[in-house]
Amino acid sequence: MIWNPEKECMSSEALQALQFARLKNLVERIYNTVPFYKKKLDAAGVKSSDIQSLKDIAKLPFTTKDDLRETYPYGLLAVPEAEIMEIHMSSGTTGTPVVGAYTANDLDDWSEGMARTLSGAGATHNSIIQNSFGYGLFTGGMGVHYGARKLGATIIPISSGNTQKQLVLMRDFKSNLFTCTPSYALYMAEQAKEMGVDIKQLHLQAACLGAEPWSEGMREEIQKVWGVKAYDIYGLTEITGPGVAFECEVQYGMHVNEDLWYPEIINPETGEVLPDGEKGELVFTTITKQGTPLIRYRTRDITFIIPQKCSCGRTTRRIHRLFGRNDDMLIIRGVNVFPSQIENVLVSIKGVEPNYQIIVDRNPHTHLDEAELQVEVSQEGFSDETKDMEKLRNNISNIMKSKLGIMLKIKLVEPKSIERFTGKAKRVIDKRKL
Repeated sequence: MIWNPEKECMSSEALQALQFARLKNLVERIYNTVPFYKKKLDAAGVKSSDIQSLKDIAKLPFTTKDDLRETYPYGLLAVPEAEIMEIHMSSGTTGTPVVGAYTANDLDDWSEGMARTLSGAGATHNSIIQNSFGYGLFTGGMGVHYGARKLGATIIPISSGNTQKQLVLMRDFKSNLFTCTPSYALYMAEQAKEMGVDIKQLHLQAACLGAEPWSEGMREEIQKVWGVKAYDIYGLTEITGPGVAFECEVQYGMHVNEDLWYPEIINPETGEVLPDGEKGELVFTTITKQGTPLIRYRTRDITFIIPQKCSCGRTTRRIHRLFGRNDDMLIIRGVNVFPSQIENVLVSIKGVEPNYQIIVDRNPHTHLDEAELQVEVSQEGFSDETKDMEKLRNNISNIMKSKLGIMLKIKLVEPKSIERFTGKAKRVIDKRKL
């Protein structure tokens, strides 16, 4: 189902004209209302009159997460405080939190983006949506909530955690779509098995999953155990939250709601704008946001814009499934690898579960970085025979070497011994920073 055909199926000419008008207005507005951006634009020698086409966005300076932290809490506010209706922010676990401030129009745009997102997964006003993203300052729960209300669907706002109750409510209220992180979807399936609940007999038809990188292999595993289609969704607190991009029924690439949030792909080293189809860092400009608008925000997420048109009928451009983040990339003996690549290989190996952690440390003698992959053995694959476990360990090591070109120390751990998360899973433990 296409929620808003007028906007989601615009001609490229009409869409670009709309984006240009909104971009030009944004630059003029923030120059006059946000001292931080006035200083930044002056330093770059750019005025709103210099923006003569969409391509001129490349003249504008980038915004980074450090900029958001340095301007905490209200240094990027572009409207009077009295116009702000809602505040969300990141956890701040890695430093000062980043803040998103929303006007009434911003909340309308957020609701619109999420209505399109849920519709992409088949939701309608008749749907019963179980929202298992966390509510609060985290944007996940409220974003889905607003989108479901926009659709006119029934919402079960259970939030994250309380897993047994999640499953009971799915059964009792006949939920047909649920939302959460991919890792929590697998954990719920584990718990259902222990409770004797056959989740394939529930009324579920689809899952909208996001808030953490996940591989295609993980999607296949989730779809297999739940018996539903699992859709990738994308958003980030700095831009608005979930609803920025979403998968349709084709399940190849996420449609960007680019009438609201303008995407670019850049070379992360040089800042050069890359053409559609080339992999690089995803950058967003919030061309309609009023509360805390951002120009050319560097997400650190690595992907590319799919150049082909989608068969679903939407004309908005799609971004490929995220490969990871610049700051999540590991360099193991000179080889660059993302945790999601390791995950994608793991889910194809018989005898292990898709639960793992990567422990990164520095050898005090050689001063080289080393990585240990802790892999949870499945109940079926677990054996008391040392030779069986050694065979499995060697098999994992050889497959990693063959498919990714990396040599990892493999540690097999008992079933269900790796911590489960109701929110974002913590896949990498970097002891070099401890």
